[in-house]
Amino acid sequence: MDDQIVVLFCLCDDFLKSIGHHEDRQCRMSDAEVLTTALVSALYFGCNYELARFLLREPQYMPKMLSKSRFNRRLHRISHLLDALFAILAETWKVLNEENRYSLDTFPVPVCDNIRISRAKIYQTEDFRGYTASKRRYFYGLKLHMLVTETGQPVEFFLTPGSTADVSGLKIFSFDLPKGSIIFGDKAYNDYLVEDILAEVGIKLMPFRKKNSKRKLPPWWVFLQQHYRKMVETAGSLIERRLPKHIHAVTPAGFELKVALFVLTLSLSHLL
Repeated sequence: MDDQIVVLFCLCDDFLKSIGHHEDRQCRMSDAEVLTTALVSALYFGCNYELARFLLREPQYMPKMLSKSRFNRRLHRISHLLDALFAILAETWKVLNEENRYSLDTFPVPVCDNIRISRAKIYQTEDFRGYTASKRRYFYGLKLHMLVTETGQPVEFFLTPGSTADVSGLKIFSFDLPKGSIIFGDKAYNDYLVEDILAEVGIKLMPFRKKNSKRKLPPWWVFLQQHYRKMVETAGSLIERRLPKHIHAVTPAGFELKVALFVLTLSLSHLL
């Protein structure tokens, strides 16, 4: 654990220096230390900031640790830096993904158990009630839409209300991928218009076909789809394994920030 904490801090510190980030000299705790604390909480403690603060305030780590409220305010103020760090990592994974094969899928992120939906305070409208076909159960919360490389590194993700259809989320992806990329998906991503638009820029979207599809695929291509689809499912399982039974948050922004931290630590885990 000690080695990984040091690597995380060095990575955050070098990242901030590389983008020319400046901070107030009067800050008791550097932004690199704040980012490191947030990442450690997601990596080891299910995004429980308090446990990460308790560990890292020891003299050998960060003896000038901020209080709970000040740490939360500071983290939300620099949350855009986490997006920038993820973007840099995503570009790295794209370069290393020489075969240019990608997979996409969605994963439910419940904000509470179904029995507690009527008492949920973070989200309160019906558009957050979704259905997971693979598990045959409803959930209340967000959907995580994620695009990963053939070895499981996430290169793009976003969150939508739980009721958002997968094919609707397909239109939100930016698909900033190299020319010649192939994207695999399940049957929910059958949209001929999107396929044709991506084909014009040299990107091939190849989801599993429905029985009544007008664009049939040969059997050998279906085998490739099944093979490469396993990586995005594995990536989703790794994120779900890190998720605690209940993500503690009092605002939508706080809840979404913690989900983003889980995705970022999945990306960082390929470096640690």
